[in-house]
Amino acid sequence: MAVEHAPGMEVAAVDRFDYFWSQHGDWVEEPNQRRGGESGVQRLPGADGRVLYAKRQIGHLYRNWLHPFGRPTVLREQDALKGLDRLQVGVPRLVFCGAQRDSQGQWRALLVTEALDGFVEIDHWYAAGERERHGEALHERLLQALATTLARMHLGRWQHGCLYSKHVFVRVTGEGEAAKVDIALLDFEKSRQRLSAKRAAAHDMKQLRRHSSWSATDWDKLYYFYRAAFGSAIKGL
Repeated sequence: MAVEHAPGMEVAAVDRFDYFWSQHGDWVEEPNQRRGGESGVQRLPGADGRVLYAKRQIGHLYRNWLHPFGRPTVLREQDALKGLDRLQVGVPRLVFCGAQRDSQGQWRALLVTEALDGFVEIDHWYAAGERERHGEALHERLLQALATTLARMHLGRWQHGCLYSKHVFVRVTGEGEAAKVDIALLDFEKSRQRLSAKRAAAHDMKQLRRHSSWSATDWDKLYYFYRAAFGSAIKGL
């Protein structure tokens, strides 16, 4: 069994998997069938008023040359969350991750993270009229913050693997020139470290361009900031 947990949790280490597996809440992502199993996400009440999100999986595996017989995808996501946190890329805080086989040999796996306090999906931020409310100067700073975050991830050779705008979250605190912009990224089931930063960057940035609603002008600004932070252009963009 593989386990990661937050320090100070009141449940004994050997019981944490069973503890979290027994917790249930509202589905925010209904279980879907894929990768030979199922995976879904529930919202759980945590200690001290925290909100937690639990990704619950049964037989939901990925395979590569290191794991030809399959490994739960939450373990790959755990690797990414820990690696990106070390790079100071905004990601959800890891509370618990564990995987074990049941009596029939089938994998059960959990990934529990804290909610991103105050963050909102970037497309929802736009839809709520926040760009207009805060003005174009702040929106330009938002694009720069996003570009810097993505470049930091890619310079660490991490590839998100499924980078859509719905996986980009933003938090704006304060008003005017004093406003602070934070960026966070979600959903690292398909992430992996590439042999080179440019390979990671090319895959993700081309994918983000296809799966976002930015205008050509906004994308040009984002890519301008990205090139400056990454240190070179990406072929094909």
